[in-house]
Amino acid sequence: MTEVSAQHPYSPAVVAGGLAFVSGALSIDADGVAVPGRMAALDAAVDRMCERLATVGGELDDVVKLTYYVTDLSLREEANRQFERLFAEPRPARTFLEVSSLPYGATAELDAVARVADTGRRSADA
Repeated sequence: MTEVSAQHPYSPAVVAGGLAFVSGALSIDADGVAVPGRMAALDAAVDRMCERLATVGGELDDVVKLTYYVTDLSLREEANRQFERLFAEPRPARTFLEVSSLPYGATAELDAVARVADTGRRSADA
């Protein structure tokens, strides 16, 4: 998981008004290495996103909005299958965007908004 540092000067997730805003999570493994393969990369991005969401007490079922940033628009079909596998109906809102590149050679990055209890904790650092 990405810790707050000079290279990563942001919170993994922040809670405000009963919502968790999760910073972008890349398709990297726990050591920060880009995960190869199409579905494996998308799953790695979800894993990293869930780790960040957990820092403020959230879990995947709490997600109400998910944004995919991918370096190859043709990943859309795999993302659709992943979305169907991960979320029951009604599924969260979703945005799917192609970008020219992502840090660490990743092919996907996800950010999310989720419902969580607002306990006054604004971030994992607080």
